[in-house]
Amino acid sequence: MFDLWRRFAAIILLIVVTVIIWGVVDAVTALALFSLVLLGLTIYHTYYLALLDLWFQRFNHSAFDPFTIPNVPKSFGVWGDVFIRLARFIRRYYRSRQSLSKALERLQRATSAMPEGIVILDEADRIEWCNPSAEQHLGLDLRLDIGQHVTHLVRQVQFVAYLTSGDYSKPLIIKQSRYEELVLLLQLVPYGDREKLLISRDITRFEKMEIMRRDFIANVSHELRTPLTVIGGFLETLLYEDIKDSEMEKRALILMNDQAKRMQHLVEDLLTLSKLENAQNILHEEEINIAELLQSLYQEAQSLSAGRHHIHLKLVSDAHLLGSVDELRSAFSNLISNAVRYTPDGGNISLSWTEEQGQGLFYVQDSGIGIGPEHIPRLAERFYRVDRSRSRETGGTGLGLAIVKHVLNRHQAHMEIISEIEKGSIFKVWFPAKRLIKNKGSHLTIHDTHAMPSNKTIPPLI
Repeated sequence: MFDLWRRFAAIILLIVVTVIIWGVVDAVTALALFSLVLLGLTIYHTYYLALLDLWFQRFNHSAFDPFTIPNVPKSFGVWGDVFIRLARFIRRYYRSRQSLSKALERLQRATSAMPEGIVILDEADRIEWCNPSAEQHLGLDLRLDIGQHVTHLVRQVQFVAYLTSGDYSKPLIIKQSRYEELVLLLQLVPYGDREKLLISRDITRFEKMEIMRRDFIANVSHELRTPLTVIGGFLETLLYEDIKDSEMEKRALILMNDQAKRMQHLVEDLLTLSKLENAQNILHEEEINIAELLQSLYQEAQSLSAGRHHIHLKLVSDAHLLGSVDELRSAFSNLISNAVRYTPDGGNISLSWTEEQGQGLFYVQDSGIGIGPEHIPRLAERFYRVDRSRSRETGGTGLGLAIVKHVLNRHQAHMEIISEIEKGSIFKVWFPAKRLIKNKGSHLTIHDTHAMPSNKTIPPLI
């Protein structure tokens, strides 16, 4: 406030002097003196305003270098204070800009040394900056492509769909069109005000290793299939021939036949799993009559059980399902056969198809041995067994639930497992509403009159 009054002190003093001269001499002299002083102040302020404007023009054309920034004009009085404050502001501004420039330079050096490609996109998905790895991965040129929309340079249909979808929770794998052997993993990371980071990673080597792994499993499985079929066929022939051999030889043939069949099942499961994991294996979808499929699986379960269990089928919904009938048959069959294997004689097994919460629900419920909660998160891992000795007795390969997991992932479905030791298990498979096809015809319902034990809920596994 004091500084403000000091600015007007000269005007107030001029008015006081003018009034005194007016009273002592005359009005003409007073007004003449007042006009001359005002003219001097106007010339003074206009001159320094012109200096300030000229300085701003020179400052705008400088390169923000301390040696090229023009000096602030020297002055006295009010303008002297203004120029002093301006000089201080310029020094602080330069220091701050210099510090930010150094930080940005360090950041650019660090990102330039990263093996991952980094592209900064503005709110309109135009390229603002990229590092050398991104130039190599995506075929960019920082000097020429700044300001270009990223889809003008990365034109794969999958990437354009990924960018416009707005869902960047999962990365995208593409093959770079300019370099056919280059496989990239792309991830968009939103930040700031609708800006994005596009991160690229070269996974060509890992992709080749994965292909080699899948090919190895597929090739070995194919090579094993033929000799195992031949061995199994001859063993079965010898086993059922009416030959008078010792009991030990007979038992040896039985064990050899059982193990040959087990190896055949393992080979078949490995081939199925290899096929499901192959990214080139496109899902062939068709309308599936789930009621007919489950009735067929119900008959197979009766044959597998051989009368040792009480098996019930409940069809509450007549909805059909969009998907691959062979893959879903394999997944459902694995769940049903597991229930038969791990349920003691005389136990109950229930198969059901219904709708809940707008989703399709298939579940297998049994009164078997149950599963401990510590095992449930790992059940879908390959070759994972809760009890290895029991698995060997039942002939399991350890790949059944891994196959189920891959099939469900391909159908956007998930599995929930509810189980307690010695009380049984429920394997629930939830299908999204978009895969349900409503059937207006009548439906068959076979009710299960057996009440199954209640179980505590375990979080979804898949």
